[in-house]
Amino acid sequence: MKSKFAFILALLLLVTVVLAACGGDKTQTTAAQGGEKAAESKGPVTVKLGIFKNVTHAPGYVALENGYFQKLFGEHVKIEVTAFDNGSDFSTAIATEQIDIGFVGPGPSTNQFIKSKNFRVISGSNNGGAVLVAGKDSGINSVKDLVGKTVAIPTKGSTNEISLRLLLQQEGLKVTTDKSGVQIVARAPADTLTTMRTKEIDATLIPEPWATQMEQEGIAKVIVPWDKVPPNNGDYPLVILVAGDKFLKEHRDLAKKAIEANLQGIEFIQQNPDKAYELVNHQLKSLSGKGMEINLIKAALTHLKLTSEVSKSAIEDMAKVSIDAGYIKDLKKEELDLSKFIDLSLLEEVKKERK
Repeated sequence: MKSKFAFILALLLLVTVVLAACGGDKTQTTAAQGGEKAAESKGPVTVKLGIFKNVTHAPGYVALENGYFQKLFGEHVKIEVTAFDNGSDFSTAIATEQIDIGFVGPGPSTNQFIKSKNFRVISGSNNGGAVLVAGKDSGINSVKDLVGKTVAIPTKGSTNEISLRLLLQQEGLKVTTDKSGVQIVARAPADTLTTMRTKEIDATLIPEPWATQMEQEGIAKVIVPWDKVPPNNGDYPLVILVAGDKFLKEHRDLAKKAIEANLQGIEFIQQNPDKAYELVNHQLKSLSGKGMEINLIKAALTHLKLTSEVSKSAIEDMAKVSIDAGYIKDLKKEELDLSKFIDLSLLEEVKKERK
């Protein structure tokens, strides 16, 4: 009797093991086939997004204000937005994984990539949008008149400084620390406005709408409009969308959705400019605590080119200027390789899926 009972028990255990094994195989197959769905269903995810307190980041503003990021990411994703004053702070944050994805200029982000190599460009957002203005009574009427003058840029190594250096190179002018050439100083845009009023600086190459504000106040005049600023006469990346390699590896699907949100933001501004100005202003208030006159926001958005395209050659040209200026160290211009930095493969996938 005991022998018969032991046999039945052993048989039951064997059947249980076989069923469990079959169930396990089925679960693994589903997960493998599900791929991204399995990753998305694991639980809540937090995406840390960085953006500037500047209206040139308007597509990102509209995408946030209209809820494009949230709708595309899904309810299980929490978005944490960090607002930055400059590209250097942003680039340090993404290199150290304090943020996952966001909008920045190519100048400081390229400089940081050369050091850390752990994030990349995945889309464009807008091109151009910076203007060279000079004090109304400065005696400056052309770029050549900048010799012996002081010109402000938002931050050292910024995209605006690189454009200024290219502009000076075109006219054969040198950057110096004395009156023999052009002196460059870093001033935050709000401080630049103040120092232009007090005539502590002679000129500035600055993103809109600051140039328009100075012109409207009657304290400055445009010397080089946005569509004549190098490289490519204003058609150069000013704001790009970048993402950390860790984020791309773990949440490739969310990176694609961020690209889509950026595209939708661009399209909304192009199709509904008047509505967009109000949305941008509301988001600016949220990020910086202070709004802006609608006519200034309009000036900013009409003095740039909204686009997801990214010119690799323009970024390379700007990087070479950074090497000459000493912002990128221990690298010769002929050794420059940004093939891993500019990766638009996800952008192309998103565009194909839209068709």
